[in-house]
Order: sequence, then structure tokens, then C-alpha cells
Amino acid sequence: MSFGPTIPSPARLRPRSTRRAFLLATLLLPACNLGVRTTASTPPVTPTTRAASPTTAPVALPPTPTAFPATPPLSPAPPTPTATPAPTPSGPVELRVETVVGGLEAPWEVAFAPDGRLLLTERPGRVRLVRDGQLVPEPVLTLPVAATGEAGLLGLALHPDFPTTPWVYLYYTYSEGDRLWNRVVRCTAMGDRLVDPVVVIDRIPGATIHDGGRIAFGPDGKLYVTTGDAREPTAAQDLNSLAGKILRLEPDGSVPADNPFPGSPVWSYGHRNPQGLAWTSDGRLYATEHGPTGDLGLAAHDEVNAIEPGRNYGWPFVVGTLVRQALPDAMPPVIESGTATWAPSGATFVRSGRIPQWQGNLLFAGLRSQTLWRLVLSPDGRSAELLEPLYRGEFGRLRTVVEGPDGALYLLTSNRDGRGSPRRGDDRLLRIAPQ
Repeated sequence: MSFGPTIPSPARLRPRSTRRAFLLATLLLPACNLGVRTTASTPPVTPTTRAASPTTAPVALPPTPTAFPATPPLSPAPPTPTATPAPTPSGPVELRVETVVGGLEAPWEVAFAPDGRLLLTERPGRVRLVRDGQLVPEPVLTLPVAATGEAGLLGLALHPDFPTTPWVYLYYTYSEGDRLWNRVVRCTAMGDRLVDPVVVIDRIPGATIHDGGRIAFGPDGKLYVTTGDAREPTAAQDLNSLAGKILRLEPDGSVPADNPFPGSPVWSYGHRNPQGLAWTSDGRLYATEHGPTGDLGLAAHDEVNAIEPGRNYGWPFVVGTLVRQALPDAMPPVIESGTATWAPSGATFVRSGRIPQWQGNLLFAGLRSQTLWRLVLSPDGRSAELLEPLYRGEFGRLRTVVEGPDGALYLLTSNRDGRGSPRRGDDRLLRIAPQ
């Protein structure tokens, strides 16, 4: 098996290209048939009574779908088996948490290919492949990142038509002289390698902290990118700066014609350090955002925001519900943490129906809070009805949560990021599923 070579220095990356990539077929991923190691879990700390709690009972995993062939077969291929969907439960179910893979170094994002295999990023610059429940020893790609502080290899997203369009997008920090910058590149998946990096957007201000870094395709097929203020708070209010924003791009990096500011990738602004993106089933976008940690003499006030095009989210003049300087157009958060700290990162809405007691809720990972948070929104989505802490302190710092194609939830720990207390087996990819 061959793996991707180390990408040359940033100066050698080619500019954007429109040439057609090879069709990928075998890359990535049966994780629906994971061989897993079970990790004991106690029921989450909750402010309300729930009918179900995590246990350590074994769970049956769905069969692995047929992988995409790398080349046309020489003889007729057998018919692709059709997986029998698991029945949707009608009430709360008991849950268990299990370790899928361990021994990761500061993982940041995880993404599934249609066949269930998965890719994940490690902040020092490696893209890893998990196949048949096993971590492939060699990275499929190593990038020349500036892994300092919170910076490094961060976000990961697959093209919506993957693997027909075999493009994998990555967000990372690099150094140029004494400056740090962030960029998004698009690679082509070929076998077990990511090759041919093409710059999608560049010169996003970077720093050792506040780099944003979450990238995701929305239901509209556009690429959304979160950027931090890179330690320059007023840049978040500057529409000529890419810092402190949520950006919206076409898959090739061009600016969509219906963006709110003509010719600009800016979708929303006034953000300090947004690190989570999630859409409801009807297409509404929400983002999690880190509040200050001493900036401007303030602390905490982390946020969950309903994101609307062209809107101002206030930083640094409006912090959560604190108004330092009146901004009539500032959007209030759906909920903020007050004087507590969540340090919210990756987020997802629960949609599959396999965990009915969380159906339709927003889950987001907490770093400093070491908690998976469950947020129940009001019917209009503008406020919160319930915020419940789950698994508080059980796994340490949590970087992201993703709903997998099997309907289970996948968590990445972040205990080896320089701010946590690593435990045996860290960092880990965890799976939450019914018994």
C-alpha cells in the first residue's frame, strides 16, 4: 500500500485549478463495521431526569457497505448488498460509549466517506485514515503546518459529491517570515493518499490562538469556513479583513453571487473564535463561539449563535449579552455561558432517530468544560429551552462531535493539545450508540 508524500512548502502549492480530478474509488472508509474496544461510562451529570443513561453493554454494529472499486472489474461484479436499516426506536434508549481508535495526537476533525470509512486530522499536520475499525499506521497526508499554540492542521471536509468528486478540504496554519496565516486547500483522494493540493482561499490572518478552523459544506452545497480574530479584536468588525468571520465559498473557492457583500466571501462577522458549525434539518445554521479569556478584561461568555447572512455578532463591542459599546445591528446569542466557561468547539444536530431522547437537539463539544453539551432550542430557534451537560469530566477535553452514517455519535478527545491531562490511550475517537 502506498501513502501520500509530504506536501512541499506553502510557496510551492499550485494556484487554484479547474482540472478534473481522478475518480476515487477505494479511499476511505468502512466505519459502519468498526471493531471497537469498549470503554466504561457512567451516566452523565444532568439537571433533568432522563429515561436512559450510558452503559457498557455490547452493541451490534451495522454491516459494512460495499467499497467503491478503484478500477472497473475484469469480470462482472456481484450485486451490492442492501443493508437492512435498523428500526427507529420510539422512546428513550440506553446508551454506551466505546473507543474506536486511540493513540491520536490532538485530533481536530473527523469526516465520513459514504461507505463509512473515515478521515481525521491531527493538529501537528497529519491526516489519518480509519479503515475497518483500525487506524492505518501511516498518515495519508502530512502538511507543513505551524503547529504552535492553538494553530496547526484543523478543519476537514469532504466534497458533497464525494467520491464522485474526490476532493478533500483542509484548513491549516502556516508561517511566512514572522507571521502566521491560515489557508484552505483542496486535495484529491487517490487510493489511500491525498495528493495534488490546490489553494482554495489564503491569507486568513493567523496567530497562536483564535484561528477558528472549522470547515463544512452546507445543505446549499457551499463551503463554510470559520475564522478567528487572530488576537486582533477589531479585525472582527472590519469587512475588508478575513479575521473574525464566517466565510461562504463555492467549492472552487470563488465567491457565490448571492453572498451578502458583493464580491466578498464574508457571510457573517463580529466573531471572536467560532469553532463549530451545524445545520438543522430545515437548513438553519448555528455556530459555537469561544468567549474571552482575559481579553478586554473579560472572561467566559461563550456563545451559541443562529447565523444569518450579513449579520454582525458583536465582538469585541458586544460580548454575549454584555454591551461594551452599543451596536444596534448586533445579533444576540441564542444562549451564552455567563461567567462559566464551556470552551465550545465542534457541533452537530442529532437527526438519525437512533437516539430519540436527543433527536433534533444541538450537541456541542466542550474543551475546558470537559463536557458534551445538549441544547434544546425553542420552536423558533431563537432561544434555548434546556442546556444539559453530558459525560462531564469522563473523557477530558472534547474537540468535536459528529453524527456518523450509522446514526451513532462520534467524539474526539483533545487531551494531548497542550492544555489537557492525557489519559491512557489518549487521544481517542469515541462512539456513542444504543446498546
